[in-house]
Amino acid sequence: MTAGVAALWLHRNSLRILVRRDLAVKYQQSVLGYFWSLIEPLGMGAIYWFVFGVLYSRDTGRHLGEAAGSYPLFLITGIFAWMWTSSALSEATNALTGQSRLITTMNVPRQVFPIGRVTGRFAEYAAGLPILIAIAVIYAVHGRIHPGWSLLSLPLAVVVQAVLLIGLALLLSAWNVLMRDVERLMRLIIRVLFYATPIIYPLSLVRESGLPGWLKVVYELNPLVGIFQLHHAIWYPDEFPDARLLATTVVGSLLVLVAGWWSFRRLEPAVLKEL
Repeated sequence: MTAGVAALWLHRNSLRILVRRDLAVKYQQSVLGYFWSLIEPLGMGAIYWFVFGVLYSRDTGRHLGEAAGSYPLFLITGIFAWMWTSSALSEATNALTGQSRLITTMNVPRQVFPIGRVTGRFAEYAAGLPILIAIAVIYAVHGRIHPGWSLLSLPLAVVVQAVLLIGLALLLSAWNVLMRDVERLMRLIIRVLFYATPIIYPLSLVRESGLPGWLKVVYELNPLVGIFQLHHAIWYPDEFPDARLLATTVVGSLLVLVAGWWSFRRLEPAVLKEL
């Protein structure tokens, strides 16, 4: 794995070129271009705010605590991070099948292709950060939030999320070449993960629910739970994951990265033969 990382670093220019190409192709016939990476999460945030912040405001406010007065910021923070997750997983799954000609002709580590999809979607997430910061400033001026040291949660959340997504991208892209059902299965899994992760609701809602204890433990084994807690903790320090959840998230993400890298290397000969 160390040699593989070194090889990736040597071919970092190829990775940058692939990311630029993917972004250019994605938006080349779009009038609004990169603005779509902002419009979609903002539109989703508006819908969920209307449902949970207006129609069910009484029930929502009971569990949000400090975030009750700035629920739109809570929503947008989670949805921006979720768009990076869902887009990266969807596009990384067919990163090899959709670029077979390049893979068989370019002399670069094959990991570059799924990692490039994750990197490209991070660029879209980074493009939305100024919007997120502007909304946070408005709430901070009105005394609805009080960010401080918790702002350091952002780089930690980004690093852990990147580790998890790269591991999943390597795993899914390789298996999808050999079993095309993986791509269809991921569409369902991504939908389930959206509601099985504290994106539009606080983690306390799950912890205080009447779910069986074992199910709550299984729920928190999902590394995305701790990752989205870190994202929310940027503006709401009380949402910062406790030591057990943070350790589960970091260790789980690293294990997924190792498993993804190992699987990719083991399956690479069969994948190249299939392509």
